[in-house]
Amino acid sequence: MFGPPGSGKGTQAKKVAASQGLVHISTGEILRSAIERKTPLGVLAQQYMDKGELVPDEDVQQMLANAVDRYIAEGARGFIFDGFPRTLDQAGFLDQMMKERGSEIQYLIFLDVDHDELVKRLLLRGKTEGRSDDTLEVIENRLEVYKKTTLPVIEHYKKQGKFYPVNGVGTIEEVNARICAILRKS
Repeated sequence: MFGPPGSGKGTQAKKVAASQGLVHISTGEILRSAIERKTPLGVLAQQYMDKGELVPDEDVQQMLANAVDRYIAEGARGFIFDGFPRTLDQAGFLDQMMKERGSEIQYLIFLDVDHDELVKRLLLRGKTEGRSDDTLEVIENRLEVYKKTTLPVIEHYKKQGKFYPVNGVGTIEEVNARICAILRKS
């Protein structure tokens, strides 16, 4: 599940995972859990996230590989990644990691939401969830970082024929129906 901060990736990833029998792996949730528990990765991640920056690839990649291996050992039949990959290096890592495990990425579902709507959603989330990384200054920086480092990932998966844009504006059910329509076609 792919898209800018505030596009609804987490919400849609959970719904799709539940309906398709997949394991939802959210790097954001894993990082927030590490922050809450004040693990070394959590302390480091908090410093980056407070500035609206991305946590270094090597830290996120190791965390992701550990989670995937744990779920495979538990019998997972597939995954939906939420918040990963965010850079071209992470996309290359993900492709290789999945290949080593006898699998591959099949879809990059991109939730397309315009800038003003994203800011509105993130400011609301900051108020309702108390997220320290959802202030206007941090939001604008996160969206700028996203444009520079994450949008090239789209081209990576377009070249592989795995890019599927979805209008991310509407009710949760409307957006989910658009995603499910893509999954049914393929």
